[in-house]
Amino acid sequence: MMTQTRLHTSTTNRWILGVCGGLAEWTGVDAIWFRLFFFLTAAPGGIPGITLYLLAWLMMPKGR
Repeated sequence: MMTQTRLHTSTTNRWILGVCGGLAEWTGVDAIWFRLFFFLTAAPGGIPGITLYLLAWLMMPKGR
């Protein structure tokens, strides 16, 4: 049985702001998939991926 974790930015699994690591800890999916998603959405022009990443960072509580 999985333990329920709270969505928050990661303090241990982070490259920039901890958004992808926090999403990975919350969902149980490897963080590389979230990083790849944000990279692919940022690659064409930058605005969609960077905007999504920053919005997620602003909305997610900070990790402890």
